[in-house]
Amino acid sequence: MDEEMRLQATGTLLMENDRVRVWRYDFAPGAETGWHVHGHDYVITTLTDCALRLELPGGEVRESFVPAGSAYSRPKGTEHNVVNAGEASMSFVEVELK
Repeated sequence: MDEEMRLQATGTLLMENDRVRVWRYDFAPGAETGWHVHGHDYVITTLTDCALRLELPGGEVRESFVPAGSAYSRPKGTEHNVVNAGEASMSFVEVELK
């Protein structure tokens, strides 16, 4: 899908306290988060199978498949645009560690 015509992923704040902020992200096929820089270390837990296209600074693109129920973490300062590169909707939960 043309980058200028991508749908936006939906981010829903599930809870927040002084230690964590928890988001759920839902992506239609081809939807994206938009470019962003993470202000905190964070953990992702996939709710569905996720076919990810990660657009990175400098034009680098990485594609990966993360099965439902998997978890991974990334550090504060991570910069990217996350795109659903699959043909099915995908969802994950992101926990930001304050």
